[in-house]
Amino acid sequence: MSNIDLKGLPSTAASSLPPVHTWSPPFCGDMDLVIKANGEWFHEGGKIKRPAMVTMFSRILWFDAGEYFLVTPVEKVRIQVEDAPFLVTAWQWVETELGRTIEFKTQTEDVLLLGVDSDLWMATYLGEERPYVSMRYGMKALVGRNVFYGVVDSLEPVDTSKGVGMGIISAGKTYFLLQDE
Repeated sequence: MSNIDLKGLPSTAASSLPPVHTWSPPFCGDMDLVIKANGEWFHEGGKIKRPAMVTMFSRILWFDAGEYFLVTPVEKVRIQVEDAPFLVTAWQWVETELGRTIEFKTQTEDVLLLGVDSDLWMATYLGEERPYVSMRYGMKALVGRNVFYGVVDSLEPVDTSKGVGMGIISAGKTYFLLQDE
């Protein structure tokens, strides 16, 4: 079991991202850190209760070949993720240059604009259909149930290559969610 040395990590504001994509440190082993399917982070069996710590770790999270790693300029440790490493906890409609757009916010303060820097889809996890949005570096965020119910209130008729049904139009992009019967 490995712990990651954060001394080499540049200090960054919670909303900024370090240049993880430019780092190529050696693999240093596994760390006993698990991101549960409900979005909670556990280290050595105990829940990480400090949101700032979870946010800091999320900024150095990297996804490669189906595995998740915490990466600093000098080391890379593997962690376990049950489903999605991020959880969308809030949303709102905003106006952008592309028109009416859904803005999602994760538990780690990431802000995503649906149709601009993220996409929405449904997928099955342990037999349950769940909504996800795309994130940086090929990662994804689970859309929290309360958030999804709020978004569903904005469903409108859509006609896409996937069929006719109900969906969302955000930033001019259509997301098909429910098939007409």
